[in-house]
Amino acid sequence: MTSALPIGVIGVGALGRHHARHLAASPEAMLVGVYDTDRARAREVAAACGSRAFDDLDELLGLVRAVTVAVPTPCHAEVGLRVLGRGIPMLMEKPLAATVPEADELIAGAARQGVQLQVGHIERFNQALRAAEPLLHHPLYLESQRLSLFQPRGTDVAVVLDLMIHDLDLILHLTGGAEAIDVRASGVAVLSPHLDMVNARVEFQGGVVANVTASRMARDRVRRLRIFQANGYLSLDLATGRGDFMRLRDGWRPGVAQELSDIVEFIPLDAPEADALSLELHSFIHAVRGDREAVITGEEGRAALALALRVTDAVTTTPLSQLAGK
Repeated sequence: MTSALPIGVIGVGALGRHHARHLAASPEAMLVGVYDTDRARAREVAAACGSRAFDDLDELLGLVRAVTVAVPTPCHAEVGLRVLGRGIPMLMEKPLAATVPEADELIAGAARQGVQLQVGHIERFNQALRAAEPLLHHPLYLESQRLSLFQPRGTDVAVVLDLMIHDLDLILHLTGGAEAIDVRASGVAVLSPHLDMVNARVEFQGGVVANVTASRMARDRVRRLRIFQANGYLSLDLATGRGDFMRLRDGWRPGVAQELSDIVEFIPLDAPEADALSLELHSFIHAVRGDREAVITGEEGRAALALALRVTDAVTTTPLSQLAGK
């Protein structure tokens, strides 16, 4: 029987505390402890997980074989390089870094040490996406909506890096990492110093087009992804993990169908139910052990970050006063 992997969590805020909770419950991991600059929070999370709060990060790093990192985005490079410099495999929460050069430093640091660097794009493990992947066949047009209620967490960056990057990563994954050749976007900052709502249109090499919307000012939570391809249409509700595939029936001919059901068959998407974060941490543990490759590599995290920053740069902001006057 394989022994449990000694692992630590750096940063136990809104996301990191869930990392700690899942790792404490996993038979594949031994949660050595947690670290946070907010020592009271670290002690609270450690107590809830039956683990230890470390006041010294280096002491924690000296006792683990891997870590997950969920610190604020501006600190990703500093903390990540400190971890990788010790030769410790790392799961870094998305986005990989605040800038592309910082992402490159992290990738290079992991390569120098020959250790795993995985990026926490959790939607790759979503039940609806897992069910849809066997049915994908050359997507032509993708449309995503990710709307969230406002909360202070995440407002240290634009909504593109906070929320939209999830969908940009999925789109890059579903298009095989195609190159974006045209990026157009608009957005507005209302409730924070950074963009709070953005809509982007991205055209990829080969003609695939994606229309992506993200907002942290919504009254309702929405996480939807629609995928159009030559043989049908997939509608994924990422919030519930459910979806449908409307597939063209074999042999149908234009002009002879009476009902939509004569043209398409409706296929409910089905995949084993599982917690996405548990699957993500499970994949990281197995990557550290050498059982498989990292599911989302540093290079893939860099690609999602680079596209997200291109979207941010493409935004034409409209002052709130102008919106109100229309």
